[in-house]
Amino acid sequence: MADNSGGRMWCSIPERFQLHVAMLALQFGYAGFHVVSRAALNMGVSKLVFPVYRNIIAFLLLLPFAYFLEKKERPAITLNFLLQFFLLALVGITANQGFYLLGLDNTSPTFASAIQNSVPAITFLMAVILRIEQVRLNRKDGIGKVAGTLFCVAGASVITLYKGPTIYSPVPPLHNSGSSNSMEESLVVFESISSVLGDAKGKNWTLGCLYLIGHCLSWSGWLVLQAPVLKKYPARLSVTSYTCFFGLIQFLIIALIVERDAQAWIFQSGGEVFTILYAGVVASGIAFAVQIWCIDRGGPVFVAVYQPVQTLVVAIMASLALGEEFYLGGIIGAGLIIVGLYLVLWGKNEEKKFAREVAAITSSTQQEHSSSSSIIRSSSHHAKTSSLAQPLLPSSTENV
Repeated sequence: MADNSGGRMWCSIPERFQLHVAMLALQFGYAGFHVVSRAALNMGVSKLVFPVYRNIIAFLLLLPFAYFLEKKERPAITLNFLLQFFLLALVGITANQGFYLLGLDNTSPTFASAIQNSVPAITFLMAVILRIEQVRLNRKDGIGKVAGTLFCVAGASVITLYKGPTIYSPVPPLHNSGSSNSMEESLVVFESISSVLGDAKGKNWTLGCLYLIGHCLSWSGWLVLQAPVLKKYPARLSVTSYTCFFGLIQFLIIALIVERDAQAWIFQSGGEVFTILYAGVVASGIAFAVQIWCIDRGGPVFVAVYQPVQTLVVAIMASLALGEEFYLGGIIGAGLIIVGLYLVLWGKNEEKKFAREVAAITSSTQQEHSSSSSIIRSSSHHAKTSSLAQPLLPSSTENV
């Protein structure tokens, strides 16, 4: 009874509110993934073994839903479809996740999340180059999309080329020898935690940012390439399952060739098991299901607008859990990317409004034309009927 009443209470909540709650939960889930992934790398989990286990869990989660829910929608599989799924996996799973882990290992969760905000703009740019998307610079929506793309490119460039001074550090410095014992003890504890989970030092920041840009390019390419495949194979869960399967095979082959340490395949602690389970269950399985529902109910623009929220949540989580420092270049770059994201989304929204207005005007004109044509046909038919029924009546009755 309690479960039923709880379900009725949730159903009575307006859908728009449900969407906002779901999107906030999704951003927290993805933010946790950034932090958990960094923690896994700092624990010593292999960058090749981690995605293998993650995709095994994701594939096992997606497979039953894809099989049972899309039985009627799923077309027959062909060699051509298999080749397309293999290419999607190469771009959207292997390159995407591989570049992400390499970039994260050399930077931080906050900047990895910040650069991801450029994905909508990069996707738009790729779609323009491939002539999937059109840009009209004589309209405000076209100018907004181009300006947003430029802002995102500028932001990613700033993050890559300019690290800048430290703006915020969660570890308070000990200015003098008279500091309290409690402060010293807290610092020792914090440093011991950071040695396991914290932001790794001595990494190549520029190279890490370049890897993350490669991650964003792969993600955008996956989104662009996915569109024509889904037109021919309109079973989204099945496409994702096939993509995940081929991505798993690709990562497994690479890991077996490159990863020579047999111990890398064995879990060394409960923390490593948790990070892999979180990545597979939360970041791949649950997050995908929630995102599909939100896109279906609220639209892709609504979902994309929440992306910068993830960056803010990651920054807070990373600062508390990993002791991450904030640098001036990253803050400036993240700000430029977020502005660019909203400009692109605003341009897309204005474009849809314009398209709806044009469609409404066209429909109204067609209806008026159809209505006037029917009136003319009706009048003509009536005149013919009258002349046949009363052929002796005069054409004009003014003189009667």
